[in-house]
Amino acid sequence: MNLAGIHGRLRPARAGVRLRILAGLAVLLVAGLTASSLTSALLLESFLHKRYTRTLRDSAARMRAVLVRGPQVANGDQLSALLGPPLGSIAVDGHDRILLSTGTGDLAPEAMVTATATVPAGHVVDYDDVEGLDDLSAIRIPSLGLTLERSGAPAVKPAAVILVIDTSVDDSTTDTLITRQLAIVACALVLLLALAVLVLRLGMRPLAKMAASADAIAEGHLTERLPTRGNRSETDQLAEAVNRAFDAQARAEATVRSLAADTSHELRTPLSTISGWLDLHRQGGLTGPRLETALAHIENQVGRMRLLVEDLSLLARLDAGRPIERAPLDLTALAASVVQDAQVIYPDRGITLTAAGPAQVTGDAARLQQVLRNLVGNACQHTPTQTAVHVTVTTDPGHVHVVVADDGPGIAPQDLPRVFERFWRAEASRSRTYGGSGLGLAIVEAIIHAHHGHVSVESAVGVGTTVTVRLDAHRADAPPRDKESVIAEPGYTE
Repeated sequence: MNLAGIHGRLRPARAGVRLRILAGLAVLLVAGLTASSLTSALLLESFLHKRYTRTLRDSAARMRAVLVRGPQVANGDQLSALLGPPLGSIAVDGHDRILLSTGTGDLAPEAMVTATATVPAGHVVDYDDVEGLDDLSAIRIPSLGLTLERSGAPAVKPAAVILVIDTSVDDSTTDTLITRQLAIVACALVLLLALAVLVLRLGMRPLAKMAASADAIAEGHLTERLPTRGNRSETDQLAEAVNRAFDAQARAEATVRSLAADTSHELRTPLSTISGWLDLHRQGGLTGPRLETALAHIENQVGRMRLLVEDLSLLARLDAGRPIERAPLDLTALAASVVQDAQVIYPDRGITLTAAGPAQVTGDAARLQQVLRNLVGNACQHTPTQTAVHVTVTTDPGHVHVVVADDGPGIAPQDLPRVFERFWRAEASRSRTYGGSGLGLAIVEAIIHAHHGHVSVESAVGVGTTVTVRLDAHRADAPPRDKESVIAEPGYTE
């Protein structure tokens, strides 16, 4: 992981996030405030329109109610006052000639007469319907039986009366609201964006602290980690994810260092032995039988190094996830073969096999046989000579279990969690007196995991140790798998 590059990527990303958030907030604020202002203006305009329309219709209804009582005489000069202060009137004869106009009706009598003549009686005509009359609305009412008297002029009997209302005040109110709301929107947008910048600055502080911690890690403080608050926020989740990556890298580096140290330690003894015999040979100290003894020792140490290299190579291939051969096989038959070999190698031990019958699994026969050999071999090598070893193969729906148990001295509780570690041995010294290099159980675990199985160890001091392997049972209806094996056949691994 390139620690130095993390901080370099954090700062541009942080600025980019801030700008994107501000741009998004600006768009949302403009859209929201504009929509709110337009909605308010439209609602006000609709309310005012309904109000003056209702005023016209209510006045027209009152006139009709009076006229249905019979012929009526009214003062034409006071007609507007009788109808109400907002209203004016225009009286016309049967040919739409204007007989008189009062109040608001004096503003555009000819245009209003023409506009109302083309619509049914009782229909409100407003500025949306007639161009040039933006501030007037009117309604025509038949007025047969109505006589209008005027001072200094003869009385008239109109065929219809047009009630007119001036809406300029309402229109001015709507325009003023829109203008002021635009100013309010602009001010609110500036204030809200300024507040958003402040909030973002405070919200981005955890990222700034993360960048500082990344700088410290890049400078060599490898135990430093990105700070977290424990509140499960997005920044906390990011910091925890990066910390997990740092921890995984630290564990990987520690594993590599440990592997290198353990491998060099395992190779040092055989190399020193070979070097010592060769030095003795160059000095002329090996002749006759001693030369044969020296060659035997050298060959033994070379074999020891070969097994170690093969084990490490197998583990590397398994760690890389390379596919293994998959074919149906009888695990009981494999266990019987391993037990028979062990009985020959360890004739003084009681090594037994218990199996109810065939146990079919799908896997690599050579690798699974190696697993059984390692488990039985470990049980024999790390227990006293008189210790019995029991191998049991059982099946249940969907799984096959292989149990290798001994009644030896057992494993201490503090050592039990480490039994699958590579190059780990329970004895304090690193000698091979009690067996192999410490890779046997690591190889068992890697092979079983490659078969999608599970291996576990249970042990108690003075009681014995039990290793249990669980594999999926073979399914006859399972799809065929690639049987190509990419793992080379290793030698026997202790």
